[in-house]
Amino acid sequence: MGEKSEQKRTYILKQARTVFAKKGFKEVTMKDIVDICEISRGGLYLYFGSTGEIFQEILSMQSEGEEGELLEGITSESPMADLLMLFLKEQKKEILRKKDDIAVATYEYFFANKPEKKSENFMRSQFDTAVMVLTKILEAGVLRGEFYEQDCKAVATNMMYAIEGMKVCARTMGLSENRVDQELLYMVEGLVLEEEI
Repeated sequence: MGEKSEQKRTYILKQARTVFAKKGFKEVTMKDIVDICEISRGGLYLYFGSTGEIFQEILSMQSEGEEGELLEGITSESPMADLLMLFLKEQKKEILRKKDDIAVATYEYFFANKPEKKSENFMRSQFDTAVMVLTKILEAGVLRGEFYEQDCKAVATNMMYAIEGMKVCARTMGLSENRVDQELLYMVEGLVLEEEI
């Protein structure tokens, strides 16, 4: 694919993301994407065959490289408590995100298109990656004497289930920033040694 074609493809994905954020997944049609991109239907079909294909590509782009910065921080001399707070700050942004939020569309997509293979499940992959990063942060913190000794993978998994629950609650019941802060602080208080808080 040439540079101009790649730019056009990226433009379509960016514009389509705004439609999915506004309407969810199941209500979006190829015509909606044609309209927002101001291209012909044939022009769109040169790049994508369906809304599902477009949405899958948006999800793939979203997941690329998210954990890199945190993994680099684990090898540095930075306190793991600081890295943990950075991780939780990013999760908080995701929980409270209102603009350009495709979470509802993502849930709709996966309810309608359950992947046959575990490796094809974007949400599972994203969850597992977050657990892996969080586990490494906790293990490094335990080794450095910053966190209580514990089963780090079990704690990381439990934390991510709680965070995923808050993401759903934020969209269905509403969660205030203050409430999210309280829940995240509760998680951290159980991990960090007294002198680190």
